[in-house]
Amino acid sequence: MFICASRHRLARGALEILPSPPLYPPLDVGLHEVKTSYAPALLFVPDRLPHWPVPLLIAFHGASGEPGDMLSLLQDEAQQRKVLLLAPSSYRATWDVILDGHFGPDAMGLQDAMATVFEHFRVDRDRIAVSGFSDGATYALGLGLANGDLLTRILAYSPGRIPSARRDGRPTIFVSHGQRDPILPITHTSHRIVPALEDDGYHVDYIEHANGHEVPRLVVAASAELLG
Repeated sequence: MFICASRHRLARGALEILPSPPLYPPLDVGLHEVKTSYAPALLFVPDRLPHWPVPLLIAFHGASGEPGDMLSLLQDEAQQRKVLLLAPSSYRATWDVILDGHFGPDAMGLQDAMATVFEHFRVDRDRIAVSGFSDGATYALGLGLANGDLLTRILAYSPGRIPSARRDGRPTIFVSHGQRDPILPITHTSHRIVPALEDDGYHVDYIEHANGHEVPRLVVAASAELLG
């Protein structure tokens, strides 16, 4: 199914959008392609959603990845917990702030996709989470910290760094990393990222696992506890 949403402006990484009463009926259960001003996103709608506002989990893929990667990782938890799962595509090989040092087309495309979700579903504004793997985790940290009043939870699986950006709100943060990660070695990444966040006053739930550059199922399940 193809859905279009309007374009929104972006300033300093701040997403200019808030949940609002739906204008249209809910979308059917299953997968939907959501068109944006830039790259399309995929939206997974679980079955038997409750009538009250539901959580939304946004998931960013790794470099040269695709939305389906994050759907494979998170869809089971989304189904079990009755969470809408939105997986954007990066406009280029990886996310804008990593390539250019600032938020641009990828963040603007996310605004479009979120607007479409809000047009069809009653989203719980206190339970909007952003997640990602590898470069997607780096992006989730940057965008989540810049929009902490909107994106109240950040799930970062094997991040590389914290992008420089404005900070707003106090989101709850989950970080995981493999001790044998050859792509983004843990001593150069999460061993620096987590203490830096804690020094800045953020609460961080941190898990190290014995694997490499991947996200074990038990880590996904533990992180999903933050979705409430």
